[in-house]
Amino acid sequence: MKEYDIVVIGGGPAGLAAAYSAKENGIDNILIIERDNILGGILNQCIHNGFGLHVFKEELTGPEYAERYANLVEEKNIEYILNSMVLSVDENKVVTVMNEEDGIFEIQAKAVILAMGCRERSRGAINIPGYRPSGVFSAGMVQRLMNMEGYIPGKEVVIFGSGDIGLIMARRMALEGAKVKAVVERKPYSSGLQRNIVQCLDDYDIPLLYQHTVSKVVGKDRMEGVVLSKVDDKKQAIPGTEEFVSCDTLLLSVGLIPENEISRDLGVKMNRKTSGPIVGENLMTNVEGVFACGNVLHVHDLVDHVTMESNIAGKKAAEYIKMNKVDTSGKKIQLIPDKGVSYLVPDHINLSTLSDDVTVRFRVTDVYEGAYVDVNFDDELAIHRKKPFLAPGEMQEIKLKKDYILEHQNTDNITFKVEAK
Repeated sequence: MKEYDIVVIGGGPAGLAAAYSAKENGIDNILIIERDNILGGILNQCIHNGFGLHVFKEELTGPEYAERYANLVEEKNIEYILNSMVLSVDENKVVTVMNEEDGIFEIQAKAVILAMGCRERSRGAINIPGYRPSGVFSAGMVQRLMNMEGYIPGKEVVIFGSGDIGLIMARRMALEGAKVKAVVERKPYSSGLQRNIVQCLDDYDIPLLYQHTVSKVVGKDRMEGVVLSKVDDKKQAIPGTEEFVSCDTLLLSVGLIPENEISRDLGVKMNRKTSGPIVGENLMTNVEGVFACGNVLHVHDLVDHVTMESNIAGKKAAEYIKMNKVDTSGKKIQLIPDKGVSYLVPDHINLSTLSDDVTVRFRVTDVYEGAYVDVNFDDELAIHRKKPFLAPGEMQEIKLKKDYILEHQNTDNITFKVEAK
């Protein structure tokens, strides 16, 4: 059985950044396992620009961003295998892999970095009534069909859900000559970035219908249209508000789910809100030597944020290899999302493993203008930061200084909440 210090599961932006960071921090024996036939993951089908402003200080397309990191991996001689699916990881960090060339084989790792990304919610997961005619796609599938395979799936389009992929595909299909009749969102706010609403919908006169739903798919063999309805405060369709909209294509952009089947089988504890692993400030899960980063940990808005988080995972995994163990006996300070905050990553800070400032990432539960984010160490207000605009689609982050944490090491809980003006 081959042995590696670190095995990275996933060759997308998170896995590439984590592997590169581990290499930069002194670990040579690293293997990346990628199921696709190319490194870069979802970035390879994201041909629009807007990537890299934080990491590379320039605007790149998805493939350009992926190529930058793939080249870094090549330059550092980090080993990787493609077209290979990880089937499982056991408690001894034996990774079981399968591919066409070698069949099923095992790899022994000293540390594992989970970087499997996420997948789209399907139509079945949101229970739209009607037949299952052709013409219903996930937005990510259509992105791949158009940007990598050269197919446009339809000419008249309705998009259900205002996630970033849906917003971007509204613009993409409009540019290819399709008529995008509406983007439909059940919530009173978008799940995507504000900049994507402006650049992908407003600039192309594509209507965004808040508090509406697709209440029926019409058509048997091929889509003929959808029935749209207004929804009440509980997101239930309001009788009498139905409107038929003809279309041959329905794109679903109704959320992303971190891919954690391997993590669960390994015994990794999950955060019910993020559907990702519960991690400490070093991004290590409850399974010693198993780290998580990127969209498998929580769904991000920008790939730059994925990279920055994954840099930490790679660094901490490298430190773990060098120490050959991790001391988790220190006091654990719990991070608690309070009023207006949906979740926090990391989940806690362990003082025995704390070695750097801690960047806490989170999302809010509603849209706020001119609100404050308050961070309390128990009852002591530590941070009172004004935010001009907060929305659930925009991930937030606040850095907690290591020195401040150590000065307040008797703290039991650090609470984040939004104070509306």
